Amino acid sequence: MTSLYQILMLILDVVQFVILAHVIMSWLINFQVLNLRQPLVAQIWDGLTRMLEPMYSQVRRIVPAASGIDFAPLIVLLAVFVLRIVLQNNAAAFY
Repeated sequence: MTSLYQILMLILDVVQFVILAHVIMSWLINFQVLNLRQPLVAQIWDGLTRMLEPMYSQVRRIVPAASGIDFAPLIVLLAVFVLRIVLQNNAAAFY
């Protein structure tokens, strides 16, 4: 059962990293540091968007964008942190 706990924590770490990479990349694209006309940048952006859009769309149904600011990545990231805390507090159940 310890391995199940470690696998779940690893998955949450990867999701956290992907969300942060997507947010930082969106900032760089919006400030025109990165250009979507570059094939590598476009492929990475498309891949990240395809991975995260199912989670974001569920949050966007509940919380729409306010003043053009999308809070979906923040809410999903907070949910990942909450899941990590719940798993860590109940880690004894995995042993």
